[in-house]
Amino acid sequence: MNVVVQKAVHPQLAGYIHSATSGLLPFIQKGLVERVVVIFYDKAHVPVEKFVFKLAVNQSYGSKIEEASLEFALRAFLIKLAVAEPLTRTLPSDGSWEIAAYFRSLPPDGEKEAQLWIPTDTKQWMQPPQITPIKSMSCDPVKMQLYLEQPSRTEPRDPPTEP
Repeated sequence: MNVVVQKAVHPQLAGYIHSATSGLLPFIQKGLVERVVVIFYDKAHVPVEKFVFKLAVNQSYGSKIEEASLEFALRAFLIKLAVAEPLTRTLPSDGSWEIAAYFRSLPPDGEKEAQLWIPTDTKQWMQPPQITPIKSMSCDPVKMQLYLEQPSRTEPRDPPTEP
């Protein structure tokens, strides 16, 4: 089954996405990454919404992965992104975005790939977010969930100013 998946055309954007995903690959394979999040910000760098990919990799599989079944499951998973658009809010035109990774544990300092990732200063919402499940998949050795996080309806619009 061949399914069309959208791809970034701009060379710098494609390079950023490729760099982020290939940079995370060794940590995902080792089971160190819990979540990969695409965060959209407003002008004040406050998150507007987050697409959260929650990952679990069964380490006992090693290299015994059936690539065809994994590819089929991942394609079905990514198709759901196209139908998630009605769940999203209009993003601000002066906003920005980034890819962030949440690690189960920090990678060892000696690893070359660990130097590519730095701690983030992402602002958090004051209230628990509104979570909308989009898709979950279990195709050993990978289990993945995709959900959308948005600020709670009771979230203050303007963050408190620092004294």
